[in-house]
Amino acid sequence: MIGIVSYGGYIPALRVDRKMIANAWNRRAIKGERSLANNDEDSLTMATEAGLNCLGRGIPAEDVDGLFFATTTAPYKEKMSSALIAVAMDLGRQINTADFANSLRSGTAALKAGIDAVKAGSSNNILVTSADQRSAYPISDDEQMFGDGAASLLIGKENLVASLEGSCSINNEIIDVWRNPEDGHVKTGEGRFVLGEGYQANMKEAIDALLEKYSLKPGDISTAVLPAPNERANKTLAKAVGFNEDTKICDTLLSNVGHCGSAHPFLMLCHAIETSNPGDFLLLASYGNGADAFLFKVTENVKNKVNRYSIKSLLENKLMLPSYGQFLSYKEIVKPQPGEPFRLMPSAVATWRQQNSILRCYGSKCNNCGTTSFPIQRICQECRSKDTFEEVRLAGLQGEVFTFTRDNFAGRSDDPVVVQTVAEFPGGARFYGLMTDCDPETAVLGMPVELTFRRIYEGGGFHNYFWKLRPVRKEGEI
Repeated sequence: MIGIVSYGGYIPALRVDRKMIANAWNRRAIKGERSLANNDEDSLTMATEAGLNCLGRGIPAEDVDGLFFATTTAPYKEKMSSALIAVAMDLGRQINTADFANSLRSGTAALKAGIDAVKAGSSNNILVTSADQRSAYPISDDEQMFGDGAASLLIGKENLVASLEGSCSINNEIIDVWRNPEDGHVKTGEGRFVLGEGYQANMKEAIDALLEKYSLKPGDISTAVLPAPNERANKTLAKAVGFNEDTKICDTLLSNVGHCGSAHPFLMLCHAIETSNPGDFLLLASYGNGADAFLFKVTENVKNKVNRYSIKSLLENKLMLPSYGQFLSYKEIVKPQPGEPFRLMPSAVATWRQQNSILRCYGSKCNNCGTTSFPIQRICQECRSKDTFEEVRLAGLQGEVFTFTRDNFAGRSDDPVVVQTVAEFPGGARFYGLMTDCDPETAVLGMPVELTFRRIYEGGGFHNYFWKLRPVRKEGEI
């Protein structure tokens, strides 16, 4: 039996009130708010967060022997993002990595590939992770409706929380939603054509084919996960397929997150699993130049699955962005004046050589006295013993602020105050880094913090990633 072993989502802390966007252009506001990646986040860092949340507290990294990453907004045009995500998650070296791109259906395409890899026996556990941060034209409805986020599914054969019962796919060539290589924003065709001949027709065909293939009726489905470009399209599709009051239609998350591109089907599925019961049938459908449909059955193991952060807790933990100008800057529609904290050009060779500290977030633990240091040190700062240490990972541990300063001159023009922080972790390791996802005025000594993988700055012609500190988000109950 093959299915979902674990699942986990990620929603950035920043949210934008849609009224603020609408008021900037004297337009009608769509109800609710949307998520927004911070200025140090991208699809790669969000996918890393979702992947770490998926593994949660109980799944060792060494159990994962493959990672597939899906997005339409990869940070590189030519460079494998999944390879970097695997290193940041501290996965093994002998794993299969692959990127899936260029379609809103790339997430479920990666899911199908992961299922096939496990089914064929070439891998035991494949982590499928998807993230997106699409940009829309200012003044458009998509500017309000889009959101940023990520989600991950671990596919395997043992200890399943949901078994795969079947799937079906439909291919359809249509120019309805697209982006050319030179385009910075998503383009869409005429609304009725996009929804009618694109979304509605293909999603219904895929769902009907799946139900017929496995001799099921719409009423047999406990929860339908139907990602949609808007709430009306979701309700219209549910009615067209024949789902009635006995079938729960999963929350689209459009009112409080927005549509997160290729990651949205997984984000909704995570939410559906969290609120499901053993024996429930979950139907997941995904649209993009055709449609994919999957049928899952929830197992008893769903009661025992504990993620670090549930979708509910991620929704509740948020920071509201104060201005539309910041929104435009964070979406890179307008360019802010760069900050000042980094003046040295990075070295690709040094980054590769020191990636255990830079990317995997390893420190050194002295085998003589037990003192932990970061970054990796050959000589113990406490007992001065040399080359008698083991490497230990700090990411995933909780520390507290040892000291900090608010630097009013180091930040970007759209985010001027930088909280320079030293945090102390178990074992005595002290990590110097920048605080993110935090109102600078709320930083205090002793604040519980954790490490998060972020984009630090641009230099040397490539993106520079490292770890930052952030306040611990409340975990909450599902």
